[in-house]
Amino acid sequence: MEPGPNRFHQALWPRGRPVVGMIHLLPLPGSPRWGGSMSEVEKRALREADLLQAGGLTGLLVENYGDVPFFPGPTPSETVAAMAVVVGRVVRASDIPVGVNLLRNDALGALAVAQASGARFIRVNVHTGCMFTDQGILQGTAHETLRRRASLGASIAILADVFVKHATPPAGATLEGAARDTWHRGMADGLILTGTETGEPPTGRDIDRVRAALPREAPVWIGSGATPETALALLEAADGIIVGSALQEEGRAGGGVASSRVTAFMEAVKR
Repeated sequence: MEPGPNRFHQALWPRGRPVVGMIHLLPLPGSPRWGGSMSEVEKRALREADLLQAGGLTGLLVENYGDVPFFPGPTPSETVAAMAVVVGRVVRASDIPVGVNLLRNDALGALAVAQASGARFIRVNVHTGCMFTDQGILQGTAHETLRRRASLGASIAILADVFVKHATPPAGATLEGAARDTWHRGMADGLILTGTETGEPPTGRDIDRVRAALPREAPVWIGSGATPETALALLEAADGIIVGSALQEEGRAGGGVASSRVTAFMEAVKR
């Protein structure tokens, strides 16, 4: 089934299907690996934003990837504050939409960061339902996230994972049912499909199953597994892709964006 147009894409990406690059931040204050310098965190984030934008990507997603082990719910105030500072710098330095993912599942924190920094969208790993993860049981808080967005009067889009990676769904849950709940009852602005782990793509069958379960206007994104070899096929099957590992040193998440990898990836997309 062909992807359909929707107001979310038209507002942020009026032409074509977006390719959003990950900025995996260095550890932030309070995390076990915090290095003691916000200046270094900001410097690397801005360098990566420049590389991704210059390479032709059409969006950026900033994530506190270095803060392992992650909190299952709300993150500490120092993490939210640090994210707001860094994301604000990235937004001011960029001409393309910037998003926020506050790991592991702090949707309200991400929304606050986006509102304060000028970011345009957030990613929420578990928006509705629940998933079993290495942080324990993550539960969706769509009821809080949507009400907070409304109370803030924020024009911030919500991209929500369905059966997010590094997680196991509860017994009896189906991919189709979770997708319908996330779209209709969770009121997400777009859905993200991933493989089971970082760097693994979803199967073509899973993409087809989700598309068949949703109305045509529902955006379906791919959130993992995009490489120069798979990018074109994934873009043809989805409304947008989020790419991280393939653009980073040695293809390793968190390794830092490499300009040569950005060039190779975008050349593959253009072909």
